[in-house]
Amino acid sequence: MPLPVVAIVGRPNVGKSSLFNSLSRARISIVEPTAGVTRDRVSTICNVDQHYFELVDMGGHGIVDRDDLGEHVERQIQFALARADLILFVVDARDGLTPLDRQTAALLRGHRSPVVLVANKVDEPAMEAQIGEFARLGFGEPLPVSATSGLGRSRLVEIILESLGDRSMEAPPDPVMKVAIVGKRNAGKSTFINALAGEERVIVSEIPGTTRDSIDVRFEKDGRTLIAIDTAGLQKKRKLMDEPIDYYAFVRARRAIQRADVVLFLIDATVPIGQVDKALAQAVLEVYKPCVLVVNKWDLAKGQAATDEYGDYLDKALPQLDFAPISFTSANAGRNVYATIDLASMLCKQAKTRVSTGKLNQVIQDAVAQNAPRPRRGGRAPKVPFATQVSTEPPTIVVFVNGTELVTADYERFLANRLRERLPFEEIPIRLVFRSRRRGAVHASRDEPMRHNANRGSREQVRWPSN
Repeated sequence: MPLPVVAIVGRPNVGKSSLFNSLSRARISIVEPTAGVTRDRVSTICNVDQHYFELVDMGGHGIVDRDDLGEHVERQIQFALARADLILFVVDARDGLTPLDRQTAALLRGHRSPVVLVANKVDEPAMEAQIGEFARLGFGEPLPVSATSGLGRSRLVEIILESLGDRSMEAPPDPVMKVAIVGKRNAGKSTFINALAGEERVIVSEIPGTTRDSIDVRFEKDGRTLIAIDTAGLQKKRKLMDEPIDYYAFVRARRAIQRADVVLFLIDATVPIGQVDKALAQAVLEVYKPCVLVVNKWDLAKGQAATDEYGDYLDKALPQLDFAPISFTSANAGRNVYATIDLASMLCKQAKTRVSTGKLNQVIQDAVAQNAPRPRRGGRAPKVPFATQVSTEPPTIVVFVNGTELVTADYERFLANRLRERLPFEEIPIRLVFRSRRRGAVHASRDEPMRHNANRGSREQVRWPSN
């Protein structure tokens, strides 16, 4: 049985996103005084004493969007209302009853779901006497709340659970994998998400910066529940300070990378790789996340180069991700979208793999026999007597040496390459930690994922399907 849906509706700037964050007890929706910050449907699963429901935030009804996306926002509102089992109609106690509140009330009367009228921004008990006028909207006496202070939150939660009843008692299945969809602006991330969801789950527009929040979208594949995280398109850092909203979107995109199991790095095949792509590649590398390079819009560019040629181009443009497999897609046509998810599942499995200490040490000793480490000038040669894998996701290998300062960056890369060739970690980042047995100190050289130099042809590629 699907989870019951609780939708938060109201005109712009009544505090819907603040209430959403308060009820979910997490900073999910961006909260900013500017009207129209939220555009898409932002949702999360709430668990209150083993009662579960999906809470949905959305744009303000009647918004005059500066990017002319008002029609898209209104369509997202209609989608949410059509699926809602309960509607929280939010008004602003400080502003009083407005014509746009009346318009929103008229919109809600056309829906079958019960409506709870919530008067937000009641920051002082004395303000409760001022909210009686909202009863004229036809949804009973308003419930006074303050999303910022928490006043009235407990009573609102009680009303939600009473309204949903037994429908909220079934726990949702845990997702088997979370994938973060990242990339620069207009790479096609939202189109990719909609192709996975099989519906217009997020707004798609040619206007840069349409997506602002990081949006979790649950979808099913082969009987399994997965989560795709749509993120805001990244831009050059110097531009982030121009708009606070862009900065918040950037921070949430970075968090999405950190909480994902696999990153799908969307690259626009119609434009050259730029500084934003390179910076994003480094950000993915720094947190040791498995990554698929998703070359999107390939239907618009496939006459320009063969897939192998484009792969060679990516090797030169993004050498720090030369281990990552490539998927050529057209999200707009739905081509290779689900094949890309299959590829991500393979990487997720690799990241969870643990190898035996015996096998690991055999690879290490064979590597040392093939290429013994040279001594530093006027010093000792490093010796590698033992290694062990201490964790997964990412695979982390502790290598014991007679002195961490003796290990050069070149030899570190050599060991990483041999590990990639012989162990099931060829397409994911691994972390090498060098530990000195002599001093008991721990040293992670430059604390970056090791990369192999195998050519692109050794990767498994998702090929363009023939017509």
